[in-house]
Amino acid sequence: MITGGCLCGAIRYEADGVPAMAGFCCCRDCQKASGSGFIPFMGFAAHKIRITGKTVQFASKSWRGSDAVRNSCPVCGGLVFGGIVGTDDSHTIYAGSLDDPSHFRPAMVIFDRDRPAWVALPGGLKVFETMPGAPTA
Repeated sequence: MITGGCLCGAIRYEADGVPAMAGFCCCRDCQKASGSGFIPFMGFAAHKIRITGKTVQFASKSWRGSDAVRNSCPVCGGLVFGGIVGTDDSHTIYAGSLDDPSHFRPAMVIFDRDRPAWVALPGGLKVFETMPGAPTA
């Protein structure tokens, strides 16, 4: 069981098993949302995660043109997860919200094209210029 939540504890989650994917997203939206050069993320199927607490949602257009929804705590402002509970078939947990950070084991980097030069990433990661499976120019 992987657990986590926001800074004040008003939002909590429990995820069963291992994530379907884990890595660093260096897109400009994630940079601006996090105030950093990337967001470390873990993807879970919706049926493997339980989320409690009220959130403030912010939607912006994703690279593919659909809405990317990020959920933050209305009390402390902590960024916790992506997706719409009860609607989306998967959710992205932001690794900074984990109770035990050792559960984060990144395997990839997405949107490396946007990664600032000052962001050094660990070796051995699969690197994608944009999204996995996206056509290359």
